[in-house]
Amino acid sequence: MMIKKVAVIGAGTMGAGIAGQVANAGVEVWLLDLPTEGNANALAQRGLERLKDSGQPGLMSKDAERLIHIGNTRDDFAQLADCDWIAEAVVERLDIKKDLYRRIDAVCHDQAIISSNTSTIPISLLVEGMPKLFRQRFAITHFFNPVRFMHLLELVRGEDTEPTVIDTLAAFCEQQLGKGVVPCLDTPGFLGNRVGVFAIQCALHAAFDLGLKPSEADALFGRPMGIPKTGVFGLYDLIGIDLMSDVVQSLVNILPEGDAFHQEAEKIPLMIRMIDNGQTGNKQGKGFYRKVKGGREALNLQDERYSFAPRLNLPLAEKAEQTGIKALLLDDSLYGQFAWRVLSRTLSYAASLIPEVGNDGLGIDDAMKLGYNWVKGPFELLDEIGVDLFIERLKADGMSVPRFLEEAAGSSFYRAENNALQTRQLDGSWQTIQRSENIIRFNEMRQTMTPRNTCAVASWYNLDGIALVEFHSKANALDTDSMEILEDAITHVEKEGMRGLIVHNDAQHFSCGVNLQGVRGFIQRNDMDGLDKFLDHFQKTVHRMATAKFPVVVAPVGMSLGGGFEVVLHAKEVICHANSVMGLVESVVGVVPGGGGCKETLYRWVEKLECGDDISEACWKAFMNLGMGKTATSPILAKDQAMLRANDNFIMNRDSILSTAINAINNPVNQKVFNRPTLILPGKPLFEEMVNWLKESHAKGLLMAHDVVVGTEMARIVTGGEVEPGTRWSEQDFFDAERRSFLTLASTDSTKKRIETMLDEGSPIRN
Repeated sequence: MMIKKVAVIGAGTMGAGIAGQVANAGVEVWLLDLPTEGNANALAQRGLERLKDSGQPGLMSKDAERLIHIGNTRDDFAQLADCDWIAEAVVERLDIKKDLYRRIDAVCHDQAIISSNTSTIPISLLVEGMPKLFRQRFAITHFFNPVRFMHLLELVRGEDTEPTVIDTLAAFCEQQLGKGVVPCLDTPGFLGNRVGVFAIQCALHAAFDLGLKPSEADALFGRPMGIPKTGVFGLYDLIGIDLMSDVVQSLVNILPEGDAFHQEAEKIPLMIRMIDNGQTGNKQGKGFYRKVKGGREALNLQDERYSFAPRLNLPLAEKAEQTGIKALLLDDSLYGQFAWRVLSRTLSYAASLIPEVGNDGLGIDDAMKLGYNWVKGPFELLDEIGVDLFIERLKADGMSVPRFLEEAAGSSFYRAENNALQTRQLDGSWQTIQRSENIIRFNEMRQTMTPRNTCAVASWYNLDGIALVEFHSKANALDTDSMEILEDAITHVEKEGMRGLIVHNDAQHFSCGVNLQGVRGFIQRNDMDGLDKFLDHFQKTVHRMATAKFPVVVAPVGMSLGGGFEVVLHAKEVICHANSVMGLVESVVGVVPGGGGCKETLYRWVEKLECGDDISEACWKAFMNLGMGKTATSPILAKDQAMLRANDNFIMNRDSILSTAINAINNPVNQKVFNRPTLILPGKPLFEEMVNWLKESHAKGLLMAHDVVVGTEMARIVTGGEVEPGTRWSEQDFFDAERRSFLTLASTDSTKKRIETMLDEGSPIRN
């Protein structure tokens, strides 16, 4: 059955999010909630407004918004009659849900699928007493918040649910909504929250018990463990200390008495007081952290006072990021004790859930990577640490060893066999990982391959005659070594007659820009010649990619910012994720894009506006994009801002991007060559007009003093600066102008200060 029309009942955070993602997929959806006095649709309207929050937009475009119809469960319930999927996302009360199901059953058509977003009520209770036909069409579709951005969907079938219903939901949610679908048994908390909240609680209690400061715990329970940098205290603040406490309590209520979760769920008196005092996190402006002028303050867990808390650079944390998680476990310090306590309990807990939740660790690993953005799942981490080492350490500490872990002694949970990745089963056998058609996760494929060339920050592989370049540094920041790997791949494609080049990785973000530490190093050494050579090499490498005689596809996910976006800008075809965020943001740290970004932004506006010889309007557009550091939060918006070209496309499911890129190389009908003719520059008059605009904006308090300096260099590049009107510049002239302006700004004290504060404090000073 095709799902052509959807209804979502319940317009709270989750219901509105589900409706928004359905609309993003181009499908008509009704969003209903209870009627209210006055404006009967006020609750649904509020849900729609929440989707338009500029800070975290749930909608990709205005076209998506037009596909959402709002209503209420009194006046608009008849709309359900021709809906193919009805998703319930109302309050977690069984009586309310069951009353609603009876109303749905009376109006929906016989083929309609009904699902609940619950994670706390067993499906057997939800459908108890309902007709068999209803039970056969019912499932749990547990989305994660925010729905647009969180990849995981836990799909749970009931005892009577028809296989075709599960197949239809899985296909629709995977292919059209872009979700990573993980089938789950009807067990308490399913997979993601059961393990994810357990890990958070382990870190929370360990920090309190060992006397760590919030900033210390968050520096460890983050990137060093392959977990988002938010950390445990930062995550509590982000979600809301009160809301997170409710999540913990809901798991306490549904998990069996002997479950190890209860040992990590004891309420902490300080946190009870914080909730009573309104210190519930970011939404109230204060929690474990609070923002202050010049940075942030952290709560002292002993005397309950706030004090300044700069970003910590713990040597152990840095070592673990560079050499792997095992470094945390080999450390005898207090920090090492914290890491071992969190990891030993979390990984053991994950292993103890087998076979209750399944016969292998794949589902848990998928849930943690897709739903909690872990780089590796628990069983992948056990393989990295070493199963035998982990078991030995558990026994040395007098801890029990779960059966599934014990039986993997001398082995692992994953292995590469016959060019395929296999996962260990409960009975000791191995099963090849099977993904849906067109789903390719390069982090799995990579484990069966050997790179043709590799270094600490990048590698390239031969995918059956296609070169694939992967960046894999911290935040995938780019440096000389990154570009040398890209250059080497281009050279080998040319020499060996390979079919084409793909630049892609499976990380959370494609690339957050050029390695700013490296730039600071050049500046501190006063090595401007070295910095110029780096920029020149970067420009030449991306230019080779843009002008190659073979197909070139860049396939980014997450953020592509600064230098990372300059790589994207020079692709002959871009196939990105629907949630890709793009932009040139160099102005915030006091420099200009120096890898062809200014040049390419101008050329693209010239093309988009069809300027002819008078490119003044395109110059203004490029100047504003660059000077304001504009970013596009979706590919649709990126096309509006000339950041993507007409031939560039996006995919809803990030796991389908690589297969789509491979198909694009094999069938290169959508490649667009770069035509970068000389441009007639408006020169000095327009340059002076832009500089005056900058000065006036500064006088009005809209810009800081150094913003004027940086903006002047942006204007100089896109207009030609003091050159006479009518002067012609080639593409290389623009490249040269970028480097000159970059070096000029890098020599200023204000830019140096911005770079220092960005690296040392996490955000650049406004000067």
